[in-house]
Amino acid sequence: MAEQDSSSGPVINTASGSFAPEGRGVDAGRAIEWLKAGWADFLKNPGVWIAITVVVMVITVVLAMIPLVGHLALNFLVPVFVAGLLLGCKSLREGGELRFDHLFAGFKQNTGNLIMVSVYYLVGVVIISVLTMLVGGGAAMTGAVMGNGIGMGLAAGGFLIAMLIMLVLMTPLAMAIWFAPALVVFRNIEPIPAMKASFAACMKNILPFLIFGVVVMVLAFIASLPVFLGWVVLFPVLVGSQYSSYLDLFE
Repeated sequence: MAEQDSSSGPVINTASGSFAPEGRGVDAGRAIEWLKAGWADFLKNPGVWIAITVVVMVITVVLAMIPLVGHLALNFLVPVFVAGLLLGCKSLREGGELRFDHLFAGFKQNTGNLIMVSVYYLVGVVIISVLTMLVGGGAAMTGAVMGNGIGMGLAAGGFLIAMLIMLVLMTPLAMAIWFAPALVVFRNIEPIPAMKASFAACMKNILPFLIFGVVVMVLAFIASLPVFLGWVVLFPVLVGSQYSSYLDLFE
């Protein structure tokens, strides 16, 4: 049976609770609560979280060293790894334990759909990159041909415009990918509908995510100062906060 919530759209009552297919709108202050919940998840089993984070960092560094293929592989793996870690968060919240093999749980559940999320995300990244290169490259070539102060200014302006285009286009893509792994692994939703639902939920909560993004940027800067060592804590907190935001908006 479905009930209508005037602020968040249809809510479906299921055996496991009320599921909002397009997400609910929440107060801006919830962004801080998501981070607090992520910190609480980390404290429940810091040793396993740190071990998982170290392995993720090693995998990321190794793949980043492989030209093209490594970057492609990393894009394919991220939603699968994220889904597994979200399953670990679910286990912690339900009184269970976080295991190291939760990192690879996405390879055992809904793997095909998780990889398809990666494919659609990668296609979006490629399209955005091509558009950015066309704008920036065209301006750079024009500036080089002119070869004077005006040409240099044109090249610099073109580069800035290209970066702005990338930022503007990458933001909705990031919104579409944020909840997609969770919706696929927890609700068996197909990749495209999951990405649409993720985008819709983020659109309803622009202010909370804006606050969340600003706070995370500050925390990321601090975590990166001691040779990125702070990320062994920040990464688990972000995973836990992502799970919290999913619960808040959808479940």
